[in-house]
Amino acid sequence: MTTVSSTPAATPAPVPVPAPNAGPPHTPPPAMRLRELAFGAAVAAAVRAAARLGVADALGESPATPAELAAAVHAEPKPLQRLLRALSCYGIFAETEDGSFVHTEMSRLLREDDPHSLRDICLWCTEPWTWQAWPRLDDAVRTGDGANIFHELFGKGFFTYLHEDAHESAQVFNRAMTTSSVQSALDVADLLDLTGVSVVADIGGGQGHVLASLLEKHPTVRGHLLDLPGVVAKADPRLRDGGPLADRTGIVPGDCREAVPVQADLYIIKNILEWDDESTRRCLRNVLAAARPGARVVVIENLVDDTPSMRFTTAMDLMLLLNVGGAKHTKESLRTRLTDAGLVLGDIRPVNAYLHAFECTVPG
Repeated sequence: MTTVSSTPAATPAPVPVPAPNAGPPHTPPPAMRLRELAFGAAVAAAVRAAARLGVADALGESPATPAELAAAVHAEPKPLQRLLRALSCYGIFAETEDGSFVHTEMSRLLREDDPHSLRDICLWCTEPWTWQAWPRLDDAVRTGDGANIFHELFGKGFFTYLHEDAHESAQVFNRAMTTSSVQSALDVADLLDLTGVSVVADIGGGQGHVLASLLEKHPTVRGHLLDLPGVVAKADPRLRDGGPLADRTGIVPGDCREAVPVQADLYIIKNILEWDDESTRRCLRNVLAAARPGARVVVIENLVDDTPSMRFTTAMDLMLLLNVGGAKHTKESLRTRLTDAGLVLGDIRPVNAYLHAFECTVPG
């Protein structure tokens, strides 16, 4: 994509231009704040539009006018200026005194080339199906059966709909999950002590980014990656045949709710215990059936009662209610699920700003 600055994006320099319109200077009164929240869909739509247009990618390290950016992203200058003005109210881009726009910390996260990019995650949270499902949230709350509401809307379950009828959305989902996993994999590898561990199993581990990070950090450890066949077929290239970690990796196609056919010293279960309670029970039961006494089980999840990330996690919780009938956990609800399954719960530690690790052992 054409950029309006010749300065390389990889070496950002401080922007000396003042940005007086970067956001509201104070908290608005309650009536105004409620109005703003009621128009929250407009903000989400603006973030999506900026991501799809590639505005953040087009904006370099120098201020750019709406006309310059419009030419770069093949849009009309006036509507683009209105979009940028709206986003700048929330700190996404900033408007200078002469009406140009510059990057902010948040707008950089919409760039595809940013190492911490959230572009695909922002797209995933605003996919077309979400605009059809959100208006039925009151029905989901009334009945407690969001999965059935999704079925009423689309004629099939969520994942079946994605893969049969919404191929582009499925690709966005896969990219978003990959982004999230890649960005947290190093944090998990830094957190976990693998002293005494010879074999680690990543249960429902997606493409295996966490496993790959652990194997790279611990060259004597072997690993297993278990997930659905279509998922592990696209595993991290480091783990597949020809990759540098392939000789220490077993890739196991399967559904952990049906069986966990691997033995390990350490089992990692990250961000998958969000299903209905029965599916969660089956997964944990299968891990305990496979594990030796004394094996470690580390469950890593977002928590809805984690104050720094509650606005994010409670929103995800409502989305889960609507698409699969699932839920994010509180610290207490996850503690209960783990102990009811028969695990012995030890420390609960933060992984990063939005994940917690529950350290468990299989009783002897």
